[in-house]
Amino acid sequence: MFRGLLPPSFRRGAKGSAPALLAVVVLAGCAGNAAGGWTKAGADAAETAHAYQDCAALTDTAVKTDSDIDQDISASRASDLQHSSLLRAQSQQVHADTNERAGAILESCMQAKGFTRRGG
Repeated sequence: MFRGLLPPSFRRGAKGSAPALLAVVVLAGCAGNAAGGWTKAGADAAETAHAYQDCAALTDTAVKTDSDIDQDISASRASDLQHSSLLRAQSQQVHADTNERAGAILESCMQAKGFTRRGG
């Protein structure tokens, strides 16, 4: 549902906040997609990119605990081969839930700043 809203690091399952922050910076530097498809009347690309960076940083901070817990669980259970498919399924579900939460936070933040999704 929120897949198009998230920086690539959230969508691809990267762990930790550094990849997410890097993705936000890279996205902000791309003229064509500087702010993930967000627009606001009277806002230029720089203002939109800045708002997106702020919201992406807020999102990263908000879901960091969930991501860290998921990463710790995965690391501590990696050698448990007997339950590997169950653990993989649980990890994928936790990651999907975190992505959805992150998307909702990002969307809410951008809307609070007066932005709307392009084409949406």
